[in-house]
Amino acid sequence: MQRFDPYQTFRFRIAWDGHYVAGLSTMSALKRSTEVIAHREGGDPSTAKLPGRSRYDAVTLERGVTHDADFEAWARQREPRDLSIDVFDEAGHKVRTWRLFRCWVSQLQAHAELDADAKRVAIEKIRIEAEGWTREDQPGAVSAAP
Repeated sequence: MQRFDPYQTFRFRIAWDGHYVAGLSTMSALKRSTEVIAHREGGDPSTAKLPGRSRYDAVTLERGVTHDADFEAWARQREPRDLSIDVFDEAGHKVRTWRLFRCWVSQLQAHAELDADAKRVAIEKIRIEAEGWTREDQPGAVSAAP
């Protein structure tokens, strides 16, 4: 007997607590920006550059679906939660996992087409704010924001 996987055709899957809660087709880049602080000492004419605060851009996921009522409820709240995003290749093999820390949804756009018979929530676009991320499948990965 073959198990039904509602997210099998999606290339990006969101997981928490060890199970998938949503599948999506498109994911924006993970971006971190760090402020540059110019520092000069005394009469020294040269300026040193020091790293300042880091900022993580929102991650946008598009064209997806969820069958998980807890995920839908969380997307409507403001409570931070750690998430994993698994990336799959065209053959359906997991190739990378990103762990995002203290996430919350800043934008949720439901799909314009609704199906009354479906037991799922269509997602056109979801924007997730995160305080940091790390690549889990990379040997020796260091957390950007533990």
